[in-house]
Amino acid sequence: MARLLRLLAGAAVLLLAASPAMAGTSVVDVGVNWGSQLSHPMLPSSVVKMLKTNGISKVKMFDADPWPVGALVDLGMEVMLGIPNDMLETMSGSYGNAKDWVKENVTVYGNKLKLKYVAVGNEPFLKAYNGSFMKTMFPALKNIQKALDEAGVGGTVKAVVPLNADVYVSPDDKPSSGAFRPDIDDLMTDIVKFLHDHGAPFVVNIYPFLSLALSDHFPFEFAFFDGGKNIQDKGGISYSNVFDANYDTLVHALKKAGVPNLKIVVGEAGWPTDGDKNANVKLAKRFYDGLMKKLAKNEGTPLRPGKLEVYLFGLFDEDQKSIAPGDFERHWGILTYDGKPKFPMDLSGQGHDKLLSPVPDVQYLPSQWCVFDDKAKDQSGKLPGNIQYACASGDCTALGYGSSCNGLDEKSNISYAFNMYFQMQDQDVRACDFDGLAKITDKNASTRGCLFPIQIISAGGRAAPALWWAALLAFAVMLVV
Repeated sequence: MARLLRLLAGAAVLLLAASPAMAGTSVVDVGVNWGSQLSHPMLPSSVVKMLKTNGISKVKMFDADPWPVGALVDLGMEVMLGIPNDMLETMSGSYGNAKDWVKENVTVYGNKLKLKYVAVGNEPFLKAYNGSFMKTMFPALKNIQKALDEAGVGGTVKAVVPLNADVYVSPDDKPSSGAFRPDIDDLMTDIVKFLHDHGAPFVVNIYPFLSLALSDHFPFEFAFFDGGKNIQDKGGISYSNVFDANYDTLVHALKKAGVPNLKIVVGEAGWPTDGDKNANVKLAKRFYDGLMKKLAKNEGTPLRPGKLEVYLFGLFDEDQKSIAPGDFERHWGILTYDGKPKFPMDLSGQGHDKLLSPVPDVQYLPSQWCVFDDKAKDQSGKLPGNIQYACASGDCTALGYGSSCNGLDEKSNISYAFNMYFQMQDQDVRACDFDGLAKITDKNASTRGCLFPIQIISAGGRAAPALWWAALLAFAVMLVV
């Protein structure tokens, strides 16, 4: 029943989202990653309106939540659903589980959802996982594809596995030396042959930003498409950017694995705008401008000329993502946490930069902030623990070295930490106490170019009336039946 109500709730606003007046004037052949690790998600129907207005026609998701997926029904957008890593054991251990998942998340939509891929796991072979998914990923992939085939949709819907570029290596930093990582070479060879046999592509995530962030010796200009750095490879092939070099390293790895013509889809490519000295709006715009122009030319790479299929990462900033890799992890969005464009861009790659249309119908909490009360008593003993708590439970990633709020004084630093926690707790007055060190103010606390944000009203709370309406509708339908 709960699932039915969520689907009906999405359908209740679908007519508005599908209105021709909302549609973009041009078709953009680039996808976006719609993440869900936000403390305050926006209404799926509003997000879909934004996608249509901007002409975005492909969406990649990291799960199969029926609420946002339901908002994509009957819209003709290509969709990639996801099965999280923590479900791989369930999918691999029992074919029945895989069959049930396909029934509940694929065939339930019939032909109303333009589903193209099911992503089984997400970067499961990252070294950081210490081999946790080595034994479960491939069986899960096979079970899901088998279930898709038996459900009669395997011809159009393919099971894939998005992989980080660290699954292949190049000992001399030349694409021609590309091969799968020695510790997973046999497994990767089996996987790519399986993908080839079932007409599925290899999905890879390529991040030039990470190449730059992980090495102080990486040539800065090589991270961009308009840089001046070049590397020479065998056969006189020259690479002017790390994206092409990385892509062709994979091409060589696939050739060595016996599937030289396996299709490649870039599942994630993007640039963060905060949380690192090289994560800012200026560099993000430079990266995206270069990428969009490259895609528009259909020039491909030296070893794979022609059209590339790419999904941008990501759609929104996500304040609940793990920051283990770096503070920048929460700032990958081309849109802010409240659905506003960060910088002008042209998704068609024609150089006609303009701000993307924002997510409509976003509502905010009251204009109030939680700030440090410098008149509070006994500050020294209480401050360290409260600041640590605020940042651990909130989001202080903009305060780090090289980040947008790095230049604040001590008082403003404390206020920023307190306010982020306060906002993420829906401005609950109890969330602005901190042992008497904080106070609520209606004076905008933003300072020195640092935005102290006001949080939006979460979609969960706003959707309640629609869900009640859907419940009544469902009940009426049952009475008629």
